[in-house]
Amino acid sequence: MQVKANDLYSEMQAMMRQAQAPEMRPDAVPVNSAGDKFGGLLQNAIDGVNDVQSQAGQLRTAFEMGDRNVSLGDVMIASQKSSVAFQATVQVRNKLVEAYKEIMNMPV
Repeated sequence: MQVKANDLYSEMQAMMRQAQAPEMRPDAVPVNSAGDKFGGLLQNAIDGVNDVQSQAGQLRTAFEMGDRNVSLGDVMIASQKSSVAFQATVQVRNKLVEAYKEIMNMPV
């Protein structure tokens, strides 16, 4: 199962817009830049994971094609970095979804 970074980011943005919808909260104040900063940080993190996965794929391909500058150790290390980064991203996503559900279940 491969999660696309843009899809995940779009889902999170939709959740954020739904949580901040002014029609649901008439006394809502305009969104400050903290939400934008968080969204930017999250997007940068997801882009970083995508870059690590791309680099691992490129190293793997280079090794398979017989590039003598790429060792098996380099490929394995890049693959493990990619795996750890992806798993960390999935855990962060799970925590965000859990927090969102908890907030949505709070009585008003």
